[in-house]
Amino acid sequence: MRQSDGILAWRAWLTNVLLCGLGMGLLLMTREYVWEYGGAGHYVIGASGCSGWSVWMYVAAVVVVLTQPVNRATIWIVLGFAVAMRAVIVFADPFSSSDIYRYVWDGVVQHAHVNPYRYAPGDPALSWLRAPNQDVFDNINRRDYAHTIYPPVAQMIYWLVTFFSPTVTAMKVAMVGFECMTVGALLALLRRMGRPRTQVLLYAWCPILVWEIGGAGHVDAAVYAFVVLALLFRYREQPVSTGLFLGLAVMTKFYPLVLLPALWTRREGRLGDWKMPAALAGVCVLGYAVYLSAGRLVFGFLSGYAQEEGINSGTRFFLFDWVRSLPGMARLPLAAYMVFCAVVLGGIAWWAWKNAAVERFASHRHAMKPRVDGPPKFVKAAMWMAFAMMLLFSPHYPWYIVWLVPFFALVPNLPLLAYLMAFFYLFTTELADPGPKMFLLNEILYGFVAAVIVLQWTALRQWPMRRLLRMHE
Repeated sequence: MRQSDGILAWRAWLTNVLLCGLGMGLLLMTREYVWEYGGAGHYVIGASGCSGWSVWMYVAAVVVVLTQPVNRATIWIVLGFAVAMRAVIVFADPFSSSDIYRYVWDGVVQHAHVNPYRYAPGDPALSWLRAPNQDVFDNINRRDYAHTIYPPVAQMIYWLVTFFSPTVTAMKVAMVGFECMTVGALLALLRRMGRPRTQVLLYAWCPILVWEIGGAGHVDAAVYAFVVLALLFRYREQPVSTGLFLGLAVMTKFYPLVLLPALWTRREGRLGDWKMPAALAGVCVLGYAVYLSAGRLVFGFLSGYAQEEGINSGTRFFLFDWVRSLPGMARLPLAAYMVFCAVVLGGIAWWAWKNAAVERFASHRHAMKPRVDGPPKFVKAAMWMAFAMMLLFSPHYPWYIVWLVPFFALVPNLPLLAYLMAFFYLFTTELADPGPKMFLLNEILYGFVAAVIVLQWTALRQWPMRRLLRMHE
């Protein structure tokens, strides 16, 4: 054995030791969060303390796994701690959001042979379902006036889970199951991209996922599982499967539709392959056909939600609100901002479309070999489409951004890391209160992300990030 090989082997075991320490720290912070908010209720460091320490340890783990040598034991350390973090929180009561109770209720209603879109939970027509499911019913938000907002595939997931057990715990376990699907698809993508499997740590250890999926059981876990599978089948040049899984994602929550231009294959000099969008459209049509007996109620609380969240008025969109706070801009119409959003997303879509044909043939030539030149352009385009959408539409809830984490695992970059971690931390502070405080929160968040972007494209261009975040084979 050469001396350099011995040094690398020693450094790989040092990597494992460091990751064990950081993994234990993240596990303890997860346990502390559960203990303070779901157990004894004695606040020691609070949610912001737990999230703050979790952020620093996660970032340290990301730097270690991307910059230091690893060995065969490293992947088992990564996966072992990922499972342990979720095992600590998945059986605790959800306490950061009550959305999961609606999931269970919708499943229970379907097993009673009632269309879930037809009635709000508080409707007298469903009163006979309350007593057997009182704990669930009592915790449903907007139960007296809001019909369910979740699309058909989400409803099918709720039906399937409650077929086995109509409980919150079963629903949370199912969402962790979707996380397992995501990990498997990410590992397959990383292998095809020629990246180390240990890079999956960027997904598996992300604290926002542990809290919002393992803790709150949000259905967004199914959304990004379907999205990552769509990416995998797009890589394999299987347009029907790509469209099917993207359609499943869209019919679980609507926002992944923005990824269509990035995943739509086209042949050079010809229109795009019709199979992928046709498969996507077929999933959407079939999904709504199943619940069509409810008529227009299949769109549920969408209009009411848009009103409550300030989408109709524009107050939901921080960048629009911020521009209107500038002198002389108070009367800027919402339509102008919508045009701006269309231009930004359209520009990214055009870039994805322009490169689709070139990359398709490049990937076809090397179909039997794993790539060694990093993420393909369609993955980068999908990541930027998703990231831009979140920045433009400024969600107010942490679980809305969790679908960005798999993209970060595939395309590590400082701006996305800054956004994810700053969002996660800030929304556990006292600033996470609608009104002036949240406006200040967003000023801090967007200012920080803008500063990181400027830093990366100026000073760090002279010292490329791959020197800091270089990938070891």
